[in-house]
Amino acid sequence: MKMELIQPFINAADAVLAETLQCQTSIGDVNMEEEAYRRKGTAVLISIHGDIEGRVILDIDGKTAAAIATALAGEPVNESDQVVKETMFELANLIIGNAVTTLNDQGFRFKIEPPQLHTDAQGMASSEDTEALVMCLDTPSGSVYLNIAMHYNRRRKTEREAVVGR
Repeated sequence: MKMELIQPFINAADAVLAETLQCQTSIGDVNMEEEAYRRKGTAVLISIHGDIEGRVILDIDGKTAAAIATALAGEPVNESDQVVKETMFELANLIIGNAVTTLNDQGFRFKIEPPQLHTDAQGMASSEDTEALVMCLDTPSGSVYLNIAMHYNRRRKTEREAVVGR
């Protein structure tokens, strides 16, 4: 597990949730997943390609997602309202934006795919070179889950070493 690739996402999620909800968050369960990921509620998937590759899934159960959307909208929001999905996309964009800034400052180059709704009941499993960290961030509104699976792109690492070695 390459914590230098994962820590920016953890820090960003903690900061974004604390700022947007005006509360303190705490880390609940943290697990290394080898099995395929099981979605807990409304989930957003962000794919990353380049020097580092992988994906981040932001996953929030319906009740918690509605509570977060209510807090951000300033008015009651029902679990089935479109604003819940829009809130999920916005949170994902904020978290990814903050993490990407940190990784860019460290010299990594990559592209971020636009967030997409992750509707499969079961997601991608870990692979030989990519472990998935699943963590829970507890907020007063409920639990927010992050599933982060990142690895160095071997091809790009080899290319970088060839250029540096010249």
